[in-house]
Amino acid sequence: MRKDVAEYLEQRKDLKQFIREQPLWYRKLTRNPYDLQSLEIASLHYYQRTIPHQVEKFSNGVQMASMMFHMFQSMQNQN
Repeated sequence: MRKDVAEYLEQRKDLKQFIREQPLWYRKLTRNPYDLQSLEIASLHYYQRTIPHQVEKFSNGVQMASMMFHMFQSMQNQN
């Protein structure tokens, strides 16, 4: 792996961990060191940090809160 790519990965601990978990990317970067943008995108998808993942997580939280609210309302109506 090129020295500048290795230094970049040292600065970005999340990408370094991703490469440890997905060794295929080590080989890809060795062959094409300018593919860092694809690495970052793959890392975001792997760790579910993309905007659609964040929206889905927020939506699930709102649904859970709504369900709890309705459950508490039904409990109060029974008393």
